Amino acid sequence: MASRMRFSDLSYRVALYGVGGLAIVFMVAPIFVGLATSFTAGQTLKFPPDGLSLRWYRALLDPVQSAPIHTALWNSVRIAFLAVVGALLLAMPAAYGASRVGPKTAAAVEPLMLAPLVLPTLVYGLAALITFSGIGLRPSFPLVVVGHVVVFGPLMYRACAAIAQRLDPSLVEASTLLGVGPFMTFVRVTLPLMVPGILAGAFLVMMQSLDNVSVTLFLADARTSVLPLRMFQMIEESLDVRVAAISGCLIAIAFAGLFLAQKVLDPRRST
Repeated sequence: MASRMRFSDLSYRVALYGVGGLAIVFMVAPIFVGLATSFTAGQTLKFPPDGLSLRWYRALLDPVQSAPIHTALWNSVRIAFLAVVGALLLAMPAAYGASRVGPKTAAAVEPLMLAPLVLPTLVYGLAALITFSGIGLRPSFPLVVVGHVVVFGPLMYRACAAIAQRLDPSLVEASTLLGVGPFMTFVRVTLPLMVPGILAGAFLVMMQSLDNVSVTLFLADARTSVLPLRMFQMIEESLDVRVAAISGCLIAIAFAGLFLAQKVLDPRRST
């Protein structure tokens, strides 16, 4: 009986760690392949790389050779920043308001707020294009920002709602009893407590906006070049190795953001 239990426990561990290990390798391996490719000394995208060099990173930083890439990056950063601001102004108050109503009302509202996450972005991009065209609006930079706010705003809502639902109502009541008005109570008590959720939501919205193709493809005009679309064009035209260098920079930014988020938002820091 004891040997059977040990065998069952061993089988469980092998299955758990084996499947988990394969899943981790499957998710992480492409990241290392992309990074290794970006340091190639060759002329084409190839793995393993033909030697190691920073030539493609230097080419990426060249203001003349990579001017179209820099323009696309600047547009993407502006869109992402405005998407974060828009999501913050709309989703954060909604998350806090949902936490102050009854549980049944909050449960009924939440699926509606998160609906854009369920709808495929390609479908939304096409539907948004048809809708905006029907009311006389042509694809433009502002429409891209609006589309990103709608599609990625639920990420901000979910991150803020997770914090707002855990806020102690007695803190607001204490502030009110001390004679502080609702607005100042929100600014001086509630808002600082929601900062972790706001930062987490901002990071998610920023990264998703920088990476989005489908919504931008339908809502951007010919003059609004963005980084993901520019990367697709470079791959289609010449398999430019600078695409791998761009990917390496984005991977580094994502990991740096995750590292900073872990340091800033770690709950153990407050204990």
